[in-house]
Amino acid sequence: MTRQELVHQIKTKKTFLCIGLDTDINKIPEHLRSQPDAILQFNKAIIDATKDLCVSYKINTAFYEVLGSKGWDIMEQTVHYIPSTHFKIADAKRADIGNTSSYYAKAFFETLPFDAITVAPYMGEDSIRPFLEYENKWTIILGLTSNEGSKDFEMLTIKNEKANFLYEQVLQTASKWGNENNVMFVAGATKAEEFANIRKILPNHFLLVPGIGAQGGNLKDVVQAGMNKECGLLVNASRAIIYAGNGIDFAAQASVAAEKYRNEMKIYLDSINE
Repeated sequence: MTRQELVHQIKTKKTFLCIGLDTDINKIPEHLRSQPDAILQFNKAIIDATKDLCVSYKINTAFYEVLGSKGWDIMEQTVHYIPSTHFKIADAKRADIGNTSSYYAKAFFETLPFDAITVAPYMGEDSIRPFLEYENKWTIILGLTSNEGSKDFEMLTIKNEKANFLYEQVLQTASKWGNENNVMFVAGATKAEEFANIRKILPNHFLLVPGIGAQGGNLKDVVQAGMNKECGLLVNASRAIIYAGNGIDFAAQASVAAEKYRNEMKIYLDSINE
């Protein structure tokens, strides 16, 4: 998916919501758990109920890899079920020496039809380069993450002429490996106080923003400091939407939760078009 296509979807649907399909068999409604294809049934119901309210789905591969070959098959069927109009993210956090990364890229961009994959930048450019060589595919580089442990490395003070923190150096350096049409960065919603600074470094790049909802991030804070003229945000919510209900009507409850986000996002999007 190109940048223009993504922006078009955001403007058309009046939302920049990404829904995380981090499906845990222990958290889906009890009436589904005894079914042989419980996770796939759950995912399809969530997609059917929310596809008009979001522009993207993010599949955290760990929730599927833990199930072995069956889980990989569920992930493959799920990504094929997502409409082609939606931006499909493999939250896999891969990156390794070049030859290995080339196979990671092939797995998620050719074998599986994802539009984007999350990667860790700390092995340097050669570990990321194979992902960037795919046309109309996106590499989403970890920048400033939403977890507590981000302070261990990302927030280390380095105090050079270009950056005060290590994450700033990562953004500045990694942004040069690709461009605004094939590179995004992860910026956690729980670090909203840093978004104005992030936008000074990356005024035009898209940001994938996890941490809204169950992790405590605030959408308004993210938008005020992080939105640019093309929106420039994909805000992810997972548990707050997919586990909004645990009864027979779980999909309808997920739709209600997603619509609340969409309605708030519409207000923010209308403000940049005035």
